[in-house]
Amino acid sequence: MKREETKPLRLGNIQIGGQAKVLLQSMCNIKTSRTDEVAAQINRCAKLGADLMRVSVLDKEDAESIGRLRRLISVPLVCDIHFDYRLALECLEQGAEAIRINPGNIGGEDRVKAVAEAAKARGAVIRVGVNSGSLDKSVSSVPSAEALLESAAKHVGLLEKYGFRDIVISLKASDVRATVGAYRAAGSRFAYPLHLGVTEAGPKDVGLIRSAAALSPLLLEGLGDTIRISLSDAPEEEIKAGARLLHDLGLKEDYPTLISCPTCGRTEVDLLPLAHRIQAYLEEHPKKVKVAVMGCIVNGPGEASGADFGVAGGNEIYVLFRKGKVYKTVKEEAAYGELVSLIEAF
Repeated sequence: MKREETKPLRLGNIQIGGQAKVLLQSMCNIKTSRTDEVAAQINRCAKLGADLMRVSVLDKEDAESIGRLRRLISVPLVCDIHFDYRLALECLEQGAEAIRINPGNIGGEDRVKAVAEAAKARGAVIRVGVNSGSLDKSVSSVPSAEALLESAAKHVGLLEKYGFRDIVISLKASDVRATVGAYRAAGSRFAYPLHLGVTEAGPKDVGLIRSAAALSPLLLEGLGDTIRISLSDAPEEEIKAGARLLHDLGLKEDYPTLISCPTCGRTEVDLLPLAHRIQAYLEEHPKKVKVAVMGCIVNGPGEASGADFGVAGGNEIYVLFRKGKVYKTVKEEAAYGELVSLIEAF
């Protein structure tokens, strides 16, 4: 089911599902009871574009810190809980907007019912999170798109049995084809919003490719209401990656576009440090602007003049372009400051 057709749910002050917008999220990597550190991490991610954030709840200390954490952040909070249903109840009592559970490991049906009733009473969302490493053994122990789908269907059915339908579904594998197959099947079967992601995608360079390979076709087909790019890296890097992906797929307009050349033997300026510095600046100060950083006279002037702002380098100098017209020529060491000044004033 296309994202505009999925069931719209309230998640704190935002909507998930029933709209073209795809929400961006990540997960904190600090123990949740270290509230101030976690809040600082969440707020950094929010500044980079996170719409919501998830935290692990391992014990009572974590659960009891949720109320204070909520007061320190501005985005909705999803509490990730396994095994102990009492932690889910405490997080809901503390004001969590959503919880993520795997009904297959939360305990008997009476415990699932208790969590569903508590979430319904507080207007909270439940994400049914199925991973290839935590399949319902009564369905299958072999990871596949079919096993992921049937595990999710069983767990969703259990929540529906107790009258709970504010559900988000995820079906994550570390295999690209299994992930794509599972989500396509889920899009045909369920009206609930889908959380897209590849589980255990790997270190940054590997995880970026694997996640983009799986998520891009799904997002272009209109599937997926929220995404997480899972990396063996900091949550901030996940948010940056997710924002770039959504932007490049035409799903996030309020984000900068940076183009830069790969360099070759014609390059006569030290382009790579400049490109990296401009990228870091744009990520820290996101706005809808197109910037080109080019290193030679072959494609450089054309690409740079097609951007809102750009530079084309040669012989240790850069020509700056503004809205397609030459603005000025500067020495190489002045190029970063001049370009940032133009972006700031945009």
